[in-house]
Amino acid sequence: MLKLLKRWSSILLMLAITAASAFAGSNDGKPANDNSTNSSAAEATPAPTPSLTPAADANVTALLGVLVMKGVLAPAEANAIRNASPETKFQLLVDALNRKGVLSAADLSAAVNTPAQPAATPAGAPAATPAPTAAPQPVSASLATPEPPPAAQAKAEAPAPPVVVPAIAPLRVLPVDPPKKDGLVAAFKMGAVKMTPYGFIKSTAARDSSMPNGDDFPFIGLFLTAAGADTLTTGPTQDPEFHIKARSTRIGANFEWPDISPKLTFTGRVEGDYEGNFSEVDNRDVSSIRSNAFQLRLAWARMDYAASENTDVYFEGGQDWTLFGSSALPSILETTFLGAFYGDIYTRSPQFQFGLVQKVGGGVKISPTFAIMMPSSGQILKLGSVGLAGQIGEGEREGADSGRPEVEGRLAIQFPLDKAPGVAPAQILWSGFEYRRTSIVAKENYAACASPFCATYEAAFPNGFTDSSKGYGNQIAVQLPTRWFTLVASGYRGADMRFFFGGQVNSYYTDVTGLSGPVTFTTTDGGPLAAAGGAILACTGVANPVTGTCSGTVVIAPQKPVRSFGGFVNIGFPLSRWFNANPKGHNAGWQLYFHAGKDQVVHNDLTQASGSGGLPLLMGKVFAATLYYKVNPWCTFGFEQSVYGTRLAPGVTYDIAGSPDNLWQDHRTEFGPIFTF
Repeated sequence: MLKLLKRWSSILLMLAITAASAFAGSNDGKPANDNSTNSSAAEATPAPTPSLTPAADANVTALLGVLVMKGVLAPAEANAIRNASPETKFQLLVDALNRKGVLSAADLSAAVNTPAQPAATPAGAPAATPAPTAAPQPVSASLATPEPPPAAQAKAEAPAPPVVVPAIAPLRVLPVDPPKKDGLVAAFKMGAVKMTPYGFIKSTAARDSSMPNGDDFPFIGLFLTAAGADTLTTGPTQDPEFHIKARSTRIGANFEWPDISPKLTFTGRVEGDYEGNFSEVDNRDVSSIRSNAFQLRLAWARMDYAASENTDVYFEGGQDWTLFGSSALPSILETTFLGAFYGDIYTRSPQFQFGLVQKVGGGVKISPTFAIMMPSSGQILKLGSVGLAGQIGEGEREGADSGRPEVEGRLAIQFPLDKAPGVAPAQILWSGFEYRRTSIVAKENYAACASPFCATYEAAFPNGFTDSSKGYGNQIAVQLPTRWFTLVASGYRGADMRFFFGGQVNSYYTDVTGLSGPVTFTTTDGGPLAAAGGAILACTGVANPVTGTCSGTVVIAPQKPVRSFGGFVNIGFPLSRWFNANPKGHNAGWQLYFHAGKDQVVHNDLTQASGSGGLPLLMGKVFAATLYYKVNPWCTFGFEQSVYGTRLAPGVTYDIAGSPDNLWQDHRTEFGPIFTF
């Protein structure tokens, strides 16, 4: 670190030498090499700030790019200095470096008292273009704090290109680039710990042409219209709805802890929002709809070890986005559900993550990552009919009963696709997961059995029994930013993906094909229904209901995961860059996106699951167009027009406005502002 500081100081000193030459004759009539003012006097009485010549101004601009690339200055700090008047630009740079301990007043005095030399590029210090103005981020970019686009590389002898409107940066909640030591610009400190809060206030109004659930997010035809009822109907009309919500508002903070080792970097994040449901208290019964609960989204800490200049090894513990699915997300305005069950798979989960970032040259980075996750699985298919008991069975009981963690992996390859200024690097991604869930039937549960086979089955499994199924999945995704457009695409296939918002809410089913005399038993997590898959004992031969005997063997009916597949394509166009808008003006923030997504269940599995009483949901699909206008770095307006549709299994219909239909569609219009901080 000391060597880096010396190197940065030498760069600044060279700039000061050049600036001193430019200042000659303008500093109270004294020549640049006048030694009449010593360093202590200079500290006590600063001289009037001179105006930079064009050559010195170009050097300041180039140096800002280097300092951002080195992590000394944040992009926002560099932009503030770059946009300052020529009379104050150099002094602002000196003040910033003085605050960070990189440059002292004595250093500057020594540089000014050095005879002027022709400007030159310091040996070993590559020139760089200035960091581009922060990219206009769409609403969905607030899901995370995206890593800023890297400064574009340029030949040492080439002049800095003009600042342009940045291209669209993909949404990357799991970045490849490791954090830089002392790279967090702290808003304040808690002792030695740096902390910088962030977040946004978001309010949108939405009208749905058909939404009978009462929800303010699109989940068309998936939830039941009444708890425990199978009435998949809208009533006499299509049941349009109108909502205004502010519960998407989000608050978070980034942290950095100090360490004496120059190779260790400790960072972390805590984030929450108001997307939770309402607290049930007597003083808010009538007004509960506007009293959303604040709930945890992210809470993790990370340790990075710089094994070499090209290798970073890290460990992360806490709740973060999952490796599977979450590596590629679309940019859409509706972020409460973010295309869940319509082709976008993602979630957040407690985990231990182990990763490596390896630079291989030419701007290419490879990052393999492995994680063990909280085992999370599905149990009850009849949503809305079991309440908290079903939630516990889904997220805590059945997964934990397997006695093993969920395993996830990801391989990310990052490379420069378009080397134009303000374009983020591209990524190719693979991710996968595997876990097992387990149902437990205790011997005490036999007491509720009313089948003639109870005694026979209990004798075969006197201590109770367990049944289980596994979930798995693979995803391939690409993120391809260019100066003209940014394409993000994801495709997946797997089984029991309900926790990742895939598979149309289905989890597993119990296969009794070829078995006779099946008896469903209540499990310890409260799942007695065959519709939920159930835990079933059956006979491989002939089960005689008169005698209650089995001519074959009493077996546990196998539980199998429901398989599904899908994906999405999201393409964004930086309209302001197309038309060469002024990057500092109010027309620099126009972006247009088109999105299409689909999630579908394998027909054979759906037949098995719905045949035992589950919801016959075959496919969900969405088409959306989103327009963003970023007024300034803190305020964005979004408008989105979308069509969501849910299709049932062949032969099954909804009742839409009194008419049967296999497809339920909702045309959704949403608009609103987002203020970031």
